Amino acid sequence: MAKKKILLLADDMRMSSGVGTMSREFIRQTIKEYDWVQIAGAIKHPEEGKVFDLSEDMAKETGVQDSYIKLYPTSGYGNPDMLREIMKLEKPDAVMIYTDPRFWKWFYEMGHEIRMQIPVFYYNIWDNLPYPHWNEPFYESCDLIMNISKQTYNIVKNVWTKFPPEDWQITCVPHGINEDVFRPLDKTDEAFLKFKGDVLNNRPFEFIVLYNNRNIRRKNPGDVILAWNRFVNQLPTQEERDKCVLVMHTQPIDDNGTDLPAVARMNTKDCHIVFDNVNYPEDKMNMLYNMADVTINIASNEGFGLGTAESLMAGVPIIVNVTGGLQDQCGFKNKDGSILSENDFTKEWGSNHDGRIKEHGSWVKPVWPASRNLQGSPPTPYIFDDRCKWEDAGDAIMEWYKTPKEERDKAGLEGREFCLLEETGISAINMGKRFIKDMNTAFDNWKPIDRYKVYEV
Repeated sequence: MAKKKILLLADDMRMSSGVGTMSREFIRQTIKEYDWVQIAGAIKHPEEGKVFDLSEDMAKETGVQDSYIKLYPTSGYGNPDMLREIMKLEKPDAVMIYTDPRFWKWFYEMGHEIRMQIPVFYYNIWDNLPYPHWNEPFYESCDLIMNISKQTYNIVKNVWTKFPPEDWQITCVPHGINEDVFRPLDKTDEAFLKFKGDVLNNRPFEFIVLYNNRNIRRKNPGDVILAWNRFVNQLPTQEERDKCVLVMHTQPIDDNGTDLPAVARMNTKDCHIVFDNVNYPEDKMNMLYNMADVTINIASNEGFGLGTAESLMAGVPIIVNVTGGLQDQCGFKNKDGSILSENDFTKEWGSNHDGRIKEHGSWVKPVWPASRNLQGSPPTPYIFDDRCKWEDAGDAIMEWYKTPKEERDKAGLEGREFCLLEETGISAINMGKRFIKDMNTAFDNWKPIDRYKVYEV
């Protein structure tokens, strides 16, 4: 029986963006079940107009000998004519889109045309409440929506109401981290020690905090620097302060973010900060996590938080702001000891930012938002900004610093075990299983939509 072929519209799977990284991973995990074609987007794609057959490379990488994957690079995310041409050429069995729906207006404008032929799948990212009711037409124009977090799952459930979907049409498929790539390392390994020395300029730091996020406003990198300053300046001696370093793996200056070196110069005292913006391959990224004692993400809204999930899989504990998908990495528990599931999120209670549930995993120091502000823009009329105090983040760093190293290491390994649980779905293998189950269910249940709808007036 021939494999189903899926046409994916997303960031080029070869890119290091979060969407590119996860596109590559779920293709890896499902290549045994499906063939893949990608309209591979980038802002100004240097390979626009070319076609790449990566089937042989994927077969070598995964061991799946009948792998089929083709890339059609494009600047932006394509256009109707390009989609029609590739559908005619490749004859896919489904189209899947992955990223914010506002980038796909042209796609939804031709949605009826597509859904008369094949189903539309959507791997959905949405960062926060309130319920984005303006997205309802987008959601209704999909046959299957797989959501990256429990909160996102709840959001779609409560927005897609005008024409209620079947149960199989809305599911929860968290980002899955490759457990073979991101893993604890032997800290005495020669290659690891060389990498660590190169990043830290061979300075003998003993406590390392890692920030691995884009330098953009909602990620709050400036607040991370202020938190670091608060922590360092609570240490009693210069000798202790000299043993601590913050590694910021990001662009130090970004048009969409902050001049971080300027922030550091003007707002820190006796603090060591290393800026590192090298685009590392996966094995080196794993070394970067293994260098760290703690990884921090205090974004004010966050769809998932790939960096902290990778950190946990590498066995390194985390500090996170309790918002969006970051909640799912905390291991919050109900009174009966069960891990909070997507079905525990309701219209009446759509987020744990208020600290209603306090019990969490040993691998995290959650920082609770101190304020909730409503932000917006023309494409996103409103969204909550859950902002925590940088002072609280600094105190969380201090808590990890005061935790004996053996306990930190143990907590990090417990975080890895949490990610590997089938019920959390944060491993690549479990993500792949959920993708296959949900998409096969969709193929079995899908029916072409009618050319016209009849409305009673």
